[in-house]
Amino acid sequence: MAELDITTMSSKGQIVIPLGMRKDFTAGEKFVVIKAGKQLILKTVAAFDDNLQEDLKFARRTEEAWKSYQRGEFKPRPFDDFLNELEKC
Repeated sequence: MAELDITTMSSKGQIVIPLGMRKDFTAGEKFVVIKAGKQLILKTVAAFDDNLQEDLKFARRTEEAWKSYQRGEFKPRPFDDFLNELEKC
């Protein structure tokens, strides 16, 4: 049966996982947070495939690049230079 408990989010957005629910986890363990509507799902990064971890890193870099573009920090460059830069990543 699933465990149930109640916790509160702080003004800094921090949520404490109740003691009884964190007994199977270690300090420093990383989690993936998935938002689905008004629900948050936590999964340990270790539970995910290595490819998914790489996909998440790529998604973060892509989002950062898009925000940079929206701020006007985009630098036009020749196509070949762009491809060479991609190969470095």
